[in-house]
Amino acid sequence: MAARAGALSVVLPPEVMELAATFAGAGHDLVLVGGPVRDAFLGRSSADLDFATSARPDETEALLSRWTKATWDMGRDFGTIGGKRNDLIVEITTFRADEYDGVTRKPVVAFGDSLEGDLARRDFTVNAMALRVATGEFIDPFGGLDDLAGGLLRTPVGADVSFGDDPLRMMRAARFVSQLGFEIEPATFAAMGRMADRITIVSAERVRDELTKLLLGADVRGGLTALVDSGIAALVLPELPALQLEVDEHHHHKDVYQHTLTVIDQAIELETGDDGAVPSPDLVLRLAALMHDVGKPATRRLEAGGVVSFHHHEVVGAKIATKRLKALRFEKDVIKAVAYLTELHLRFHGYGEARWSDSAVRRYVTDAGDQLERLHRLTRADVTTRNKRKAERLAFAYDDLEARIAELRSKEEIDAIRPDLDGTEIMAVLGIGPGRAVGDAYKFLLELRMDNGPLGVERASDELRAWWASRA
Repeated sequence: MAARAGALSVVLPPEVMELAATFAGAGHDLVLVGGPVRDAFLGRSSADLDFATSARPDETEALLSRWTKATWDMGRDFGTIGGKRNDLIVEITTFRADEYDGVTRKPVVAFGDSLEGDLARRDFTVNAMALRVATGEFIDPFGGLDDLAGGLLRTPVGADVSFGDDPLRMMRAARFVSQLGFEIEPATFAAMGRMADRITIVSAERVRDELTKLLLGADVRGGLTALVDSGIAALVLPELPALQLEVDEHHHHKDVYQHTLTVIDQAIELETGDDGAVPSPDLVLRLAALMHDVGKPATRRLEAGGVVSFHHHEVVGAKIATKRLKALRFEKDVIKAVAYLTELHLRFHGYGEARWSDSAVRRYVTDAGDQLERLHRLTRADVTTRNKRKAERLAFAYDDLEARIAELRSKEEIDAIRPDLDGTEIMAVLGIGPGRAVGDAYKFLLELRMDNGPLGVERASDELRAWWASRA
């Protein structure tokens, strides 16, 4: 990996070299910093390029304007000026030497003159490497390259100081575990445990954003485990560590926490890629896998004979999931979908006990609505039993259900079931005007459609007249 350091400038487009020459001509450094440098060593590309400079914001804006007319300064208060040339986006920030007040995570912005001082205030050593663009000089004052090679996350300065300054860095550590497959260096992880309470000063939106990135990573289990083991999850997502229910000596119920992590792993494996019904990565499916059993701690009961039950945990869990996701400021559509999947995730188990009628299959599809494909995957992922015969039996039963759905689809429209007559036709058949009776008639015909499949206009009209006569 060290051999790549001298060749990093090769990956920079000619326009960047031109920009660096402009800054150098004015006596200022232009230094590539942070994620783009790290990603270059990992063989990953970065869409946006982040630079640091010794120039102050006004100077940066003037120099950047020579390179492109498309500039913006929304980050001026933090020393950042942005620009775009063709498809290339750059953001250039004046060297920083911020201090924190210890109460909030918002820094008291102060500009500095030292690149090393700027790098020292970054979150992890792997993000505290830099490349001086004009000369190709690689700068690594905190051993970030060695940590990158070892897959370690370590803070450039003392972890207690770093996390005290910006507690969100603790969640970012867990996110990088998921995204990059790294491990958190032991002393750094110990500091996360000591400083966990500081996470409470971070806004819900910031926590949500880091959690989302974690859940969309490749090692979600590792990232969530870091949050739980450090004690941070108890403060931002308490429903997850709450699943660590005491398992009795006779193992009358499985470890719900480990089961949940396995369900997440299996749900991810069932995502179908960009052209599939559930693109990968899929935030809603992964959140549903995370939250599907959060109702179990509240519904756990010890029954006669020592059996443990969790009656109606799916209904309770849907309410808990809704409350937590609202607190984290997730979008309404995401909250609704996750809660609905949580509530429906046990519906299939009745099918495994007795093969459903066509009517029951129609209702399953109708109730799932636009979440049917996710429900398929969540239900399959929820099978974590070590009993091979039981697992095979459940898989066979769900294969059969999906085959039944496909068979009904080939014969009739079941994804958006409607009565054979619409409101206008109902009023014409019954000779009535708009009113409550039309809605009642519509519901009656919908139930008929669910139970019997398509009836046709003639039969539906006869059934409607008979129903109307019985009401009279």
